[in-house]
Amino acid sequence: MEDQEKIRVSKLLSELGLCSRREADAYIEQGLVTVDGEVVNELGVRAFRHQKIELQSSAQKQQASRVTVILNKPVGYISHFDDEQEYQPAASLITPENYFPSPLDKGRSAKFNTRGLAPAGRLDIDSTGMLVLTQDGRIAKLLIGENSPIEKEYLVRVEGKLSFADLDLLKHGLSLDGVVLKPAQVSWQNEDQLRFVLREGRKRQIRRMCEMVGLKVLGLKRVRMGRISLGPLPPGQWRFLRPEEQF
Repeated sequence: MEDQEKIRVSKLLSELGLCSRREADAYIEQGLVTVDGEVVNELGVRAFRHQKIELQSSAQKQQASRVTVILNKPVGYISHFDDEQEYQPAASLITPENYFPSPLDKGRSAKFNTRGLAPAGRLDIDSTGMLVLTQDGRIAKLLIGENSPIEKEYLVRVEGKLSFADLDLLKHGLSLDGVVLKPAQVSWQNEDQLRFVLREGRKRQIRRMCEMVGLKVLGLKRVRMGRISLGPLPPGQWRFLRPEEQF
């Protein structure tokens, strides 16, 4: 039985939602993790599920200092870094010049250390809208983990005819790469635009789904992730995720 076997403390911390596995390893090396009140500082250390595993206060302060931002990604930028430097990564837009200020930010400076800031999810180079970049492994896991509960909403401009039967297929019944897609919410917004709400994000999923029912995608914009909407954020600009906002 797994609950009777010792498991890596880094895995248990991740399962508890306290941090990512990578962050857990860093905290363990710093001696900032306790098991039943005892400090552990060796990588690979294991514990039982019933044991009390905690982060010390200095680790919690490190987490609180990590920044998460919301970017309205324009066409022409890729979500992740390109090793061949052929395309501009979206993270290159996180500059003081592109900051969209708000009184709710309470004096936060647009100049911050962007080291470790990485996209939590993808948007294709020809797609626009909400992209979350974060230094916080907990948020990354919540948004893109294998069993993420977070809805992602898209507005999709299409060309072509769609029968009621094919609309039902878009909602549930299609497979990509041999895997049956999870149920989706799909509805018409107007005569040439569909609204998709998904709980997964396979590569170019919406475009491929539309192709399978004879539709051509002319434009795709992500407008919401969980409880947070893109709102009035202009293309190419970013804002801070505020402490009171929860996905």
